[in-house]
Amino acid sequence: MKMLRALPPLLFFAATAFAQPARPASAKPPPEPEPEIDLDALYRQGKQLFDDYAPPEVKREFYFPSKQEWDAFAARLQAALDQNDLRALAAYEPEARAALKALQLFPDYADYAEWLEERLDYIQAASLAVKQPGHALPPKPPALKPGQRPPIATPDIPYYQLWLARMRTRPVPLRAPQLLPIVRAAFDTEGVPADLAWLAEAESTFNPAARSPSGARGLYQFMPATAKSLGLSTFLPDERADPEKSARAAARYLRTLHGKFGDWPLALAAYNAGEGRVRRLLEAKRAKTFAAIAPHLPSETRMYVPKVLATLEIRAGVPPARLAPPRSG
Repeated sequence: MKMLRALPPLLFFAATAFAQPARPASAKPPPEPEPEIDLDALYRQGKQLFDDYAPPEVKREFYFPSKQEWDAFAARLQAALDQNDLRALAAYEPEARAALKALQLFPDYADYAEWLEERLDYIQAASLAVKQPGHALPPKPPALKPGQRPPIATPDIPYYQLWLARMRTRPVPLRAPQLLPIVRAAFDTEGVPADLAWLAEAESTFNPAARSPSGARGLYQFMPATAKSLGLSTFLPDERADPEKSARAAARYLRTLHGKFGDWPLALAAYNAGEGRVRRLLEAKRAKTFAAIAPHLPSETRMYVPKVLATLEIRAGVPPARLAPPRSG
């Protein structure tokens, strides 16, 4: 008898994300605050949607996981992202590939598929890092010919060379040419290097509607609390999906983080992992650089910082050493 696989749990998010009917554009938002999410109700709703609407080929290959299976998977996935064990993160590659394949069967769920595809990128890079530990080391400086000037030194960013190699072969996201003038202008208005707007590629592949299972949304993937602290509305309309407003908020946040930590690698680490965690690690390790605390950061953050910096070099021709600080004033 053919064994059925459990439906990749991330498809559960896709099944439930669009379950609520859309509000007409002319309707006014209700005055009451956002309701709390009933996760048990969302699970039941997701299973019903799967039973009613999943294509036959999906039902033949997968079964919808039980609530217990879902809770166990969610806990394991979150632990793999949060802990600093690249080997544990790399082990999720087969499961993540299967989940992505399932999500891509549903065109309406492209926002979640793109989110998972970005995380699969981290998982694959973690796998390479585990197989070839030398990727964590900075490159050796090239031998110079007589009279040749030495190149600008690349900061000690673990796995930077790994991400440079990955980004060199990657096409520019399709939405980037249309959105770049908007987001670059927003960053410049806030006094932050406009090239940092390319952060949107690592965060959302330049998809303004991108969302994650944890609740992050938009080009720069703000969680609701962070968005509200930066002055963005998250409820009718959700301004995280507005390219210009979300870009200005991201630039303001990065400017603040740079002011607190003094350089871009640490600011990016704080953007991804939280400034409290970065601050505590710097104090606990008596450290001053990203490289010094990288082994103790979440696996996702260890991959995220070099990926963003490599993206800036490949897309904008700006190596980390040439990335200017925010403008003063």
